[in-house]
Amino acid sequence: MRQRFAKRGTFFELVVVVVFAIGLALAVQAFAVKPFQIPSGSMEPTLKIGQRVLVNRIGNNFGDPDIGDILVFHPPVGANSENCGVDPEPHQACGEPVEKESETYFIKRVVAGPGDTLTIRDGHPVVNGVEASEDFARPCNAPSRCDFSEPITIPADHYFMMGDNRPSSEDSRFWGPVPRDWIIGKAFATYWPPDRIGIF
Repeated sequence: MRQRFAKRGTFFELVVVVVFAIGLALAVQAFAVKPFQIPSGSMEPTLKIGQRVLVNRIGNNFGDPDIGDILVFHPPVGANSENCGVDPEPHQACGEPVEKESETYFIKRVVAGPGDTLTIRDGHPVVNGVEASEDFARPCNAPSRCDFSEPITIPADHYFMMGDNRPSSEDSRFWGPVPRDWIIGKAFATYWPPDRIGIF
């Protein structure tokens, strides 16, 4: 009889431990660290299609993103069709955010922040008159996607995002800066495939 109760007690403990572990894993994903799979080639060569990264959601609540950070965020509605909030001037990137947030997720790199003045030359951001040094970016040779000589100013609490695959990335050049509130978190590590495991 005592052995039967002992077995029931052990089984009950196992169930409690499993439920607790699942709950803890879900809580970590919801509030701390979220896995994310790269859906497109817009961040190549840095991140390849199907590669998996970990996104820090806690840090997003305690500090502002820095230029160079790789972020997961909600783009605006119409991002896939290059829908800007206004009609830009000729040779000008989209400087006005679209007001409505989409439910999809994008991953891009921050190239300019609130208050920065931005132009783009050969696919490289020129922020406040200084061209960024970006040996990670894929060369850009399509003028309509790579050269935006008319300056824009990034609005308060907004961030200008670009994919590292500059000739083939739908990003802020075409649909505008992203509000701070739409940012999910910063990608800080890659865990799959095994040959690309590492910290950013």
